[in-house]
Amino acid sequence: MSAPADTHPAALAHAPSKFHFYIQIAMILAVITGVEVVLIYLPLPKSLVIGTLVTLSAVKFMFVIFYFMHLRWDKVFCTILFFIGLILAGFTMFALLHLFGADASKPLTSAALLSATTALGLA
Repeated sequence: MSAPADTHPAALAHAPSKFHFYIQIAMILAVITGVEVVLIYLPLPKSLVIGTLVTLSAVKFMFVIFYFMHLRWDKVFCTILFFIGLILAGFTMFALLHLFGADASKPLTSAALLSATTALGLA
């Protein structure tokens, strides 16, 4: 009996390895991370730096969820559920950042504390 044609060593030599594919993705992620680190130290406008960092982080996020979390090969329904949760988490984070923003974290001055105590009738 002869072996099937698919298991011939020459045919297997050209098959792409998943290990090498994941290593390539990891190298791309490492390069993007290096660009992010270097970008912080460049004398560029703050809005450009933040916009570029957000974009690069989104690209890294997509690589991770689609390849390392295997979302690329899942059903579309699972992908939709994942992104619904992601959008809800994003809106929750946005709301919390504004709720506990800079105005809410300012310490009370003595004048504001005095007026608050007199309004409550504690002074």
